[in-house]
Amino acid sequence: MSTNVRTKILHQIPRSVWILGFVSLFMDISSEIIHSLLPMFLMASLGASATAIGVIEGIAEATAPIVKVFSGTLSDYLGNRKWLAVAGYSLGAISKPLFAIAPTIGVVVTARVLDRVGKGVRGAPRDALVADITPPQLRGAAFGLRQALDTVGAFLGPLLAVVIMLAGSDNFRLAFWLAVIPGMLAVALLTFGISEPAHDTRAKRVNPVRWENAKQLGRPYWWVVGIGGVFALARFSEAFLVLRAMGSGVPVAWVPLVMVAMNAVYALSAYPFGKLADRMSHTRLLIAGLVMLFASDIVLAHGAHWTVLLIGVALWGLHMGMTQGLLATMVAHAAPAQLRGTAFGIFNLVSGIVTLGSSVIAGMLWDRVGAMATFYAGAGFCVLTVLLLLSRRGAARPSNR
Repeated sequence: MSTNVRTKILHQIPRSVWILGFVSLFMDISSEIIHSLLPMFLMASLGASATAIGVIEGIAEATAPIVKVFSGTLSDYLGNRKWLAVAGYSLGAISKPLFAIAPTIGVVVTARVLDRVGKGVRGAPRDALVADITPPQLRGAAFGLRQALDTVGAFLGPLLAVVIMLAGSDNFRLAFWLAVIPGMLAVALLTFGISEPAHDTRAKRVNPVRWENAKQLGRPYWWVVGIGGVFALARFSEAFLVLRAMGSGVPVAWVPLVMVAMNAVYALSAYPFGKLADRMSHTRLLIAGLVMLFASDIVLAHGAHWTVLLIGVALWGLHMGMTQGLLATMVAHAAPAQLRGTAFGIFNLVSGIVTLGSSVIAGMLWDRVGAMATFYAGAGFCVLTVLLLLSRRGAARPSNR
């Protein structure tokens, strides 16, 4: 595609999609400033153990998928996307000052859960809003633009955290207060910059959450859910990457750079591997991604030096680029078209709950045995997932292969 064609497409994307993209950018900056520093703050300032951090991160990561099961269907039922998205972004923004004033671990837990509830509330209505306001022939470009701007925020957040920590003499609370600003900008931009498109108010409203829908999902779908669940055991919270960097001897202010490195590799690899998934067996590509995660765990288990640590983190980002979009594609292929919303909701719910367990296990191993044991356990679950995939090779492939 030529540069002129790409430019023409960008000009055709509705203004509201651009605004939603910058809303995501500002909120991601706000969240990543905090998330890249929070594990160190919990351990160094509040005396939290690795087990406690694992529990906190596990609860947080399980919360958003649980809420997502209901938020998208609720936006369908209410016939309103914008104000549900505003509510979700507002919860995220409100949570930020709580991190700054938190005197105890309990307050941090409250703030973290509130932040993830906000993420769960806003995600599906926001994506549905993008679809509502974009012509069908431009939807792929529109979603790509929003995700691209979101990724920019994921880069800028940890970078700003480094700058703030260097300028503020490692003042965690100052960084958390400054994170409030982009969060509030996101809410204001969504509130005043976008109008809710017209909907058909004559349509009959029915309860979209029904057990009958889940019972119609076939065995290929539940196989993908099972593989995703075992995979989630291998992928504990990225907070442990921050803790590993913290223990490498690098100055505290520079630790958020591990998240910058991971997100950079993730962003650069996601699109090429997404294209590869259209031509390659999904099972083989998922196994390749698991091999990358296994290699990352082994490197991180042994890598105490900063340069070795960065290699491990880069491999972690590469595995995410290879697998995160792929798992979504596998769900989409395995689920009936009319039940894809339900299918994604259940898949995210199962993965989120399992991630809670894996993060708790990772934290307990870290405290009782050491960091090396945590990453070895992740590598072991990688092997288990590969063995399960090989035991039913080809079961998760799309029907046209």
